[in-house]
This record gives sequence, C-alpha cells and structure tokens, in this order.
Amino acid sequence: MTFTSNSVPGWQFWIDRGGTFTDIIAKTPQGKIILHKLLSENPEQYTDAPIQGIRYLMGIAKDEPIPTAEIQVIKMGTTVATNALLERKGDRVVLAITKGFKDALRIGYQNRPDIFALEIILPEMLYETVVEVEERYDAQGNELIPVNTSTVRKDLQTAYDAGIRSCAIVLMHSYRYPQHELIVGAIAQEIGFTQISISHQVSPLIKLISRGDTTVVDAYLSPILRRYVNQVKNQLHHPKLMFMQSNGGLVDADLFQGKDSILSGPAGGIVGAVKTCQMAGLNKIIGFDMGGTSTDVSHFAGEYERSFETEVAGIRLRSPMMSIYTVAAGGGSILQFDGSRYRVGPESAGANPGPAAYGKGGPLTVTDSNVMIGKLQPDFFPQVFGKNADSSLDLAIVKQKFLQLVEQIGDHRTPEQIASGFLTIAVDNMANAIKKISLQKGYDVSEYTLCCFGGAGGQHACLIADVLGIKQIFIHPYAGVLSAYGIGLADLRIIKEKSVEAQLTEELLTELTNVFSKLIKVAKAELNQQQTQETKKIKILQKVHLKYQGTDSSLIVDLDSIQQMRTQFEQTHQQRYGFMIENKALIVETVSIELICPTYQPEEIEIQPTRNTPLQPTATVKIYTADTWYDTPVYDREKLQPGDMINSPAIVIEPTGTNVIEPGWQGKISDRNDLILQKI
Repeated sequence: MTFTSNSVPGWQFWIDRGGTFTDIIAKTPQGKIILHKLLSENPEQYTDAPIQGIRYLMGIAKDEPIPTAEIQVIKMGTTVATNALLERKGDRVVLAITKGFKDALRIGYQNRPDIFALEIILPEMLYETVVEVEERYDAQGNELIPVNTSTVRKDLQTAYDAGIRSCAIVLMHSYRYPQHELIVGAIAQEIGFTQISISHQVSPLIKLISRGDTTVVDAYLSPILRRYVNQVKNQLHHPKLMFMQSNGGLVDADLFQGKDSILSGPAGGIVGAVKTCQMAGLNKIIGFDMGGTSTDVSHFAGEYERSFETEVAGIRLRSPMMSIYTVAAGGGSILQFDGSRYRVGPESAGANPGPAAYGKGGPLTVTDSNVMIGKLQPDFFPQVFGKNADSSLDLAIVKQKFLQLVEQIGDHRTPEQIASGFLTIAVDNMANAIKKISLQKGYDVSEYTLCCFGGAGGQHACLIADVLGIKQIFIHPYAGVLSAYGIGLADLRIIKEKSVEAQLTEELLTELTNVFSKLIKVAKAELNQQQTQETKKIKILQKVHLKYQGTDSSLIVDLDSIQQMRTQFEQTHQQRYGFMIENKALIVETVSIELICPTYQPEEIEIQPTRNTPLQPTATVKIYTADTWYDTPVYDREKLQPGDMINSPAIVIEPTGTNVIEPGWQGKISDRNDLILQKI
C-alpha cells in the first residue's frame, strides 16, 4: 500500500520508543514510507535510539549534524516517564498541602486490595517532604483562614535549600476556589522552583486524594520529560516536535506534561488500530498489541474508550487515559518450571540480553518457544543478533536449553511439546486480558474483529481468536510498527474538564452551556499555542459524566436534552451493570470537552494486481502446532497482492513481524493490501 500526503514536503518521523524495540516510520519529502526497527537500548552502538534511527534513515554519519531544516515534524511516543514511575526514578518533590492534611495522600482511601494480607505494605510516596500551608476555604468558597505567606515562604525555602526543585501544591477545595493555590505558586516561583504543579491546573476535579496524587505525579515526572525533550531538541537543533499523550492525542513538546505521558507509546497503537480498521470498513475491534515486554489489549466500538481514574504502579491518577489493559506476556517473557507447573512471565528478558535465541546469554522466553516449534525461522530474520549484532537467531542454543528443560521436568515430553505448553499458558494469559475489557463489560467478542499488531502479535493471533471465539483477524501491512504509524496518523487532542456535582435539571443545563463555552475557549487558546495549520478542520466533542444520586460511579454521555441524556445513561448502565433505576435523580459529576484537530491525512491508493500466475511460497518449513508437525509454506508479505488466498497452515513473513495462519483459518489479501484471516 502506498500513502501520499497533502501537507508541506519535508521529512516526517513517527517514532514509538518501547521497552524493547524503538519503531520508526519515516515519510520522505517525496511521500515514500520507510520502516525501521532498532533496539531501544544498545549502549555499545548508540546513546539514544530515536536519534540513531533518524540518522540511519537520513543517511547521516555519527559525527555529522542532523539537517533540521529538512525535517517537517517529529512525532514521538515515549516510555521515559513510565519507566521513571515504575523504577521510582523521578525528581525530588516537596508537597505543599493544607495544614492538618499532611498525611492525607499516604492514608489515601484505606483500600485493602489483598484483604487477607497480615502485613500491609503501603505504596511508596513520590514526594520527599511535606510543607503544611496554613490556609482554608470552606466548600462554599468562604475564606476561613488566609494564607500565612511568611511561614509558607520559610518552609518552601528550607526544601529548596535541601536541593529540591519540584513543588506540588494541593489545597482543600481549590478545584473550585484556586486563589490560595495561586498565592503559594507565586511564592514557589519567586524562590526558584523549576517545576511547579498546581492542582487546580493539573486536575481541576473534586476529591482531594486523587487530585493530590495526580499533581504529585506531574511534579515527579515532568522534569524527567523536560530533560528528555531538551536532549532531543538539542541534538536536532529545535525541530517541530510533538509527543503522544495517554489520551490518544498529540501535543506540542513544550506542553507535554508528566501526568499525560504514562501511556504515551501504547496509546499510539490504539489510534493506529482504529484508523487503519476504519479505512477497511471495520468499526468493532479488539486491539491486540503484543510486544517484547508486555501485551496491551483495548476495545473500540465507534468511540475511543478512556478511563478517567487509573492506578499505575500503585499510584492513583485522575487524568484521561486510553483504556488499555496490560498483561506481562510479551515475546521476551521468561519461561520457568518451578518444580510443579509451567510459568510464563511476569519477568522479561528485555532487549539486553533478550531471549536465548538472541545469542547474548539470555533465558528461555516465549520467542524461544516459537523458534523451537518452527513458527519463527532464523533464515527469515535480520542478522542483528549475537555479541557483535551481525548474527541470525541461534536455533542451537534454543534446542540445547529446551533439552535441559526436558531433563528437569522428566515426564517424557518432547522439547516441542514443552515449548507448545508454555505457549498455551501465554495465550491464555492474553485471552483472559481480552475477556476483562470485553465480556466483563457486556460486549460479545464473537461480533468483533481482532486487530493484531506489535512485533509478536501475528505469531499468536489465531490461537487467541480460537480461545475467544473471534472469527476474523485484521493485520495491516505496518502491523509490526503500528504504534509508530498510529502516532503519525494521530490527531492533536486537547481535553478540558470541570467538576460540577449538581443534580441534572433544566436550570443546570442552561448553566452548563456557559461552562462548556469557557472550556472550549481555553482549549482553543491552547491550540493556538501549538502552531498548527489545520485549525479550520477542528471538531469539538462535549460530554457529561452522569451518575445516580447516592452512587459513586459515573458513565459518560453526549451533551443533549435531558431526556436523551437519561436514555443514553440508562442504556449504558443496563449494559454495564445489568440493571437500571427508573425516575431516580441523576447527578452531573463532571463535564468535559475534547477538541480534535487532524495533523495528517493519508490518501489511500487501492493496489492493482501485477502478477498473473498463482501464488508460490518462498520456502517450505516444518512447524509444530495442534500436537503435530506440518509441512508449512512460507510467503513473503511484500510479494502478496490483492485477491491472493492463503490456505492453512502457513507463515507470512514481513520485515517487522511473522504471521502464523493456524489450521482451521484462511488468509486473503484485500484491495488495500491488508491481510485478513477468516475462521473456516
């Protein structure tokens, strides 16, 4: 498939920096698309994978400067902030909170996720020290205690003198009455704090705990992001740089915030899956993104699903994020036999040393299982492995390690049966993740298409679809780098929210019109800061978060008449919870607007067949599947053309991945060059 763009000529780079691999798609000034994949960490060869990829694609030597004038835009998704949060390597933070609430965030909601645990291990706090601010508003906005500025200044100065440069400010009721927070923010600025996160700006929503946690995360991660952004900008001499946010939209690098960066990479995958499936006329999809470290699954039925309250690495976050469910089952998930059962993950071999087959002394992994049973063929892999990054996959070491497992397990199974057993466990883990986001929410997955992407997705797609009863699988030509492609296709999105907490009445609806127009004004002002040319094409969505009076969980509906909103709310409530309560008062918890501005529109060109002869395989290999060895044809994806039918079993090789068509499935190539697998 060829895409052409109607925007200004110049290089475009769409980059997804993942845990194991960094995927880069370049669009040349002539409109040609080039794909490139490299290890995210390879300290012997380069310091920063995205910069190295740009150099490689533009043909620039290590010591030459990159010609920024030739680059139109760089769009990037990054795991820099996610890793800093998981490893607790963010910036040192001081928390300024209303006096008397010093330990509020530590106490949290007193949740007991493990009800029988005798020793409760509280999550580590991200802030280092706390400053209590003598101030207070009541819930109606009456000032009970003015800010004691001299004490605040002295306490913040002490924190600053201790070397802390990041400050999170969280005061009671400030989501509605922000004056005191602004006073404390101004003092922090005068002292010289380089990162000041103020809760009513970061998360202007009711609930002190989640607003506080989100603000602390922002203060903890934003400096890390800022340093990374500056590092990229300095090496590239200030190009147009945009980052993917957790909510599925792009944002200018200078406005990229810590709280919006947690799902930066995976969000690109959902956008890529949705946009490519919609081009193919598919509107109900399960996104299945299997990479080296983990698998991300997502659900789409016409609108992006977002969660507004999320827990990541033990930290509560109240920021719109793509609804992605992640399991620790990737190509690099380590295989273990603990004496009585097979275990897959959650530990991963990562990029270094990687799976055993990479030839760097790594352990057995899911990837090695596929090598053992023939689904991954070393002959069709690039020679980038081994100590000198110039060898093919090492089949001998994989066989040797599986023979050791045969001896350890000692139940007369063959190496291929053991490898297949480990794969069954990995497939079940991933299928269970899909059930969580679909069946458990009242969706019938048999009506959906499995949109499969990520470097390891195509090896397992048929097996997962069989477990779930899904009858169709969609694999885009860029499936191996679809997160990067999605980042390229993503729109610029700005989401603004405001807490309301009032009963839904006609009078309130009139007031909400003003609230919505203010939010839209703020969003448009933010859009103008981002120097985009597409402002005429903007689209604005207006949403209302409703809940029954006396309950805690809200559902999102479109802004409409009261009757229409109630009907939509009740239908969603019935589907999600299995019941509804007629004539019960509805509470508007929050309102939100989403401003969408397109950044790139590919023009699709339908491919015309060029070969008149029947399709011939590149090779025939043996694979072990469904408890039998099969002679299996291998096809080169680049030689397939519209109309080609592929019977199972078969392997379809492409530059960024391997697709296995299991017995009982049939593949066909669509007029857009998509590979569509159907259950037969």
